[in-house]
Amino acid sequence: MRKLLPIIGTPSAAHPGGRSAMTCRFRCGDACFHEVPNTSDNAYVGDVISGALSRRSMMRAAAVVTVATAAAGTVAGTVGAPAASAAPTAGKGGWPAGKGDGARGLRFGAVAPNTVDAVVVPDGYRQNVVIRWGEPILRGAPAFDPERQTAAAQAGQFGYNNDFLALLPLPGEHGRQLLVANHEYTDEVLMFRGYDAANPTRQQVEVAWAAHGLSAVVVEEDRRTGKLTPVPRHHLNRRVTATTEFRLTGPAAGSDLLKTSADPTGTKVLGTLNNCSGGTTPWGTTLHGEENFNQYFANSGRPTDKRYGIGTGATERKWERFDQRFDVAREPNEVHRFGYVVEFDPYDPSSTPRKHTALGRFKHEAATVRLTADGRPVVYSGDDERFDYFYKFVSSKRMRKGSGRAVREHNLSLLDEGTLYVARLTGDSPAAEIDGTGTLPADGEFDGSGAWIPLATATADGAVSHVEGMTADEVFVFTRLAGDKVGATKMDRPEDIQPNPVSGKVYVVLTNNSNRGVGANAKADEANPRTANKHGHVLELTERRNRPESLTFAWSLFLVAGDPDDPATYFAGFPKDQVSPISCPDNVAFDPHGNLWISTDGNQLGSHDGLFGVATRGERRGELKQFLTVPTGAETCGPIVQDRRVLVAVQHPGEIDGASVEKPASTWPDGPGKIVRPAVVAVWRADGRDIGV
Repeated sequence: MRKLLPIIGTPSAAHPGGRSAMTCRFRCGDACFHEVPNTSDNAYVGDVISGALSRRSMMRAAAVVTVATAAAGTVAGTVGAPAASAAPTAGKGGWPAGKGDGARGLRFGAVAPNTVDAVVVPDGYRQNVVIRWGEPILRGAPAFDPERQTAAAQAGQFGYNNDFLALLPLPGEHGRQLLVANHEYTDEVLMFRGYDAANPTRQQVEVAWAAHGLSAVVVEEDRRTGKLTPVPRHHLNRRVTATTEFRLTGPAAGSDLLKTSADPTGTKVLGTLNNCSGGTTPWGTTLHGEENFNQYFANSGRPTDKRYGIGTGATERKWERFDQRFDVAREPNEVHRFGYVVEFDPYDPSSTPRKHTALGRFKHEAATVRLTADGRPVVYSGDDERFDYFYKFVSSKRMRKGSGRAVREHNLSLLDEGTLYVARLTGDSPAAEIDGTGTLPADGEFDGSGAWIPLATATADGAVSHVEGMTADEVFVFTRLAGDKVGATKMDRPEDIQPNPVSGKVYVVLTNNSNRGVGANAKADEANPRTANKHGHVLELTERRNRPESLTFAWSLFLVAGDPDDPATYFAGFPKDQVSPISCPDNVAFDPHGNLWISTDGNQLGSHDGLFGVATRGERRGELKQFLTVPTGAETCGPIVQDRRVLVAVQHPGEIDGASVEKPASTWPDGPGKIVRPAVVAVWRADGRDIGV
């Protein structure tokens, strides 16, 4: 039988979702501890899903049983006990790594749940730390010295808390690729010895400004081992920070809502903050979502700011003491210049990054692209907040092929014209079999329909609002309020949204919602059948005719996370005694076989967070296996799954309540006596063959 670890330190009710109080403070400004910003009467997705029980339940139940029985006969074993060794490659899974065992791309011995302070990978796999916080990447940048940090040094070094990762080709340089990373936030108590949270110094604040943003760094492959190592001082290496100049583009650029005393044009802004997940574009750029930007701004009292979770008092980091733009009372429009999708051209070190107002302003989690048949990009993005929405933008301009400057400039404008939509889900079947215990309904499948509701359309000649009572500028700057007005469906923290490049289906990751069933909030339902949705779930969308520009879609429940022994969990109908336990899905990626790879944030099952692969098609659909776990206090971010390599961003290792530079909770990645450092890790098969085949 599968064996779960006991809970190690039960999470506090004040900081749900498995995160430490420290994580809540520094990453999202205690978002889960604050009042829910969305007070609209819009439908809650749980209520929608609870009304979606199919009338064809008997037929579907029979089909599920047939597939499950066939699959059960071809899978040997279950998740075993955790590795006793702390060696990074010591994971002992219950599935042998034999060929033909598991879905193609998932044929590896699953890593068992564990609390090892290391990156634990399957037997037969190897790993290396590609790059750490503070490693110099620009010419003239000094070696990292945690006791002598300066803003000038950090501006030339790899930033802090790497999140989204992109690995891009580098034509003409054999064996090299271009790595782009987000740096979501800083954790000052783990960065600076003797840090006084009530009285940060200017030097500490300026180092933090420089540690935010983006990094681009060329990496080189060792063909003998599979290792990736950075190439310092390469001409394409670049740092973007909280003080780098950005260009505001699209329909709201130049609006009175975006003008400040430092920028009366409303078209230029310094820096990018809290970049979480992102995406790559078919024209060779990267997209980066500004997520919990609200936590950096102090002293607000406006209703529009409250809807975005911006506080009335001082901030955690006290940046407003050192730059008035972070004080809403003194600079009221600066906060309107954050919360967008950033576009970055990693192949042009002289380019100015852009913030695309046409994609709306909210807590963007990811920005992933799919092209229409005629070459127009469609961008999907979630708003990472309890009871908020998910969106897509459909461009009216077609991508051009080629690499010339005129072509590149045209493609950089693709996300400035088009229509922004928000999702509304509806049930198409009656509610049934919901008794509050979390027991899976007998038919084993739930579905429904949905529509994309237009919010505003931007053209070369201007913009038009589709929301009564709001101008186009207001829609693009106060997008959450626009979603409220049109009756968008409330979701449980929409995180990454990714179209499957093989099937075209779109997967919406919903991490958790600690407020489910609490007070007057929505009760348990078919998708989240327990009081408080602490484990999260994944929805699968099929847009009409499988066309991304379609305005309607079908949805179905793909995964309800948690302990497979819990009847509330669901793995697309796959036998639950043959899957790895998973909790709090977050960032996702696809491998070349169309399998969905899920990284987790805030595991509530007693194990460290990790990376999991799950089959999305065929008779093994729903088969989920854990590929790795990350060190103590860390979150798994930014997965990339190539034919022969997997990359993950190990974010905030050692971020445990009470930890500090003086009292570290983790010794990763460099061992005892060294400061804990976020880093990027590469994993490959020791025999050099493809991952999971």
